[in-house]
Amino acid sequence: MISSQRLEDRINSLARIGMTEEGGVTRLALTDEDRKAHQLVRSWMEQAGMSVRVDAAGNLIGRKEGTDPQARPVVMGSHIDSVGNGGKFDGTIGVIGGIEVVQHIAEENISITRPVEVIAFCEEEGSRFQSGGIFGSRAMTGKITPADLEIRDANGISRRQALADFGLNPDELFTKAIRRKGGMALYLEMHIEQGPVLEQKGIPVGIVTGITGLSLTEIIVEGKPNHVGATPMGMRHDALLGACEIATGIEEICLSYGSPAVGTVGTMEVFPGQVNIVPGRVVMTTDVRDLDVERRESILQRIRNHAESVAGRRGLTVSFDTKLKANPALCSQEIIEVMKRESERMSLSYLEMPSGAGHDAQLMAELADMGMIFVRSTGGSHNPREYASMEDITLGTELLSRVALHYLNAEEV
Repeated sequence: MISSQRLEDRINSLARIGMTEEGGVTRLALTDEDRKAHQLVRSWMEQAGMSVRVDAAGNLIGRKEGTDPQARPVVMGSHIDSVGNGGKFDGTIGVIGGIEVVQHIAEENISITRPVEVIAFCEEEGSRFQSGGIFGSRAMTGKITPADLEIRDANGISRRQALADFGLNPDELFTKAIRRKGGMALYLEMHIEQGPVLEQKGIPVGIVTGITGLSLTEIIVEGKPNHVGATPMGMRHDALLGACEIATGIEEICLSYGSPAVGTVGTMEVFPGQVNIVPGRVVMTTDVRDLDVERRESILQRIRNHAESVAGRRGLTVSFDTKLKANPALCSQEIIEVMKRESERMSLSYLEMPSGAGHDAQLMAELADMGMIFVRSTGGSHNPREYASMEDITLGTELLSRVALHYLNAEEV
């Protein structure tokens, strides 16, 4: 059976690696903390009877064979890296829950036809290299370019160097890390909701219908730096005021489209950044998401038009640099139906709902049919207050187990 105590012990053990004074977790990808986390999670995979490897992209992969060596595997996964001072449940429950499913299979001597894999994807959060995240799953789908390896972190270390320091060969990433489409039977991921819907409705789990597609864009606003005392208000070309007007416009545009469209200005750097100089340059990142790719592209065009209008009126110039695009991904309706049926057999209340956050499942949907389970969470996410009860995590893991076992012994997928 699924062990709630083991789940709890492992969540807490992993949280101690990179624990912050506030009780959060800072465990960035390809760091010493990440290496220690890999070693710990590897030991759990081995306890569950899996062979373990790390691919060229830094993805930690455990595998247990089934009785049919030619069958395509059922794959479960998520990530174990964190944002700075994040929570201990984000990503980790999907990896630990997947391992628990395999350990349950081993301990109960359950025969499986298909192989089963559990993957801890590398740098899902993107917190170290600030380039949009989902690095390991993008590598598996062949979306990484040589330029992605030259991006540097805050300490000037390139991703190429970080991979090499982790004991990997970055050049093999373009061949050995890629998985072929159809090579997996299906992909399943369990994750905390990271939002308030399940909590507000009093429902322990969500069955995800689809994941919104994100577009991460850098907007550069150029004006003229000048003396704050000697430059009259009507003769300024203030890049910061223009950037702020663009930012509020992004909010208005996304509100006009309604849910699930969202738009966020997450960072804003002001140059030269001195109290006695009118800002001459602003670099800001915008994150726009929607479940419908055509709506998302329409939003992006309206944002571009708005930014150019603001720039023209204020005597500024504006440019755009798309850093990352991930298309929306719909969950397999057949997997959704299996999740609903197994939930009902457990007498488990569930809610069908979209995911506003991006996940590795979004990329895996390009390789195989995909399904996601949300676990009710509180305190928001990406902060130390993030919380999910062990009762809900155990229920989610039980559902994950039932769905995985359905497909592990299915004749056709």
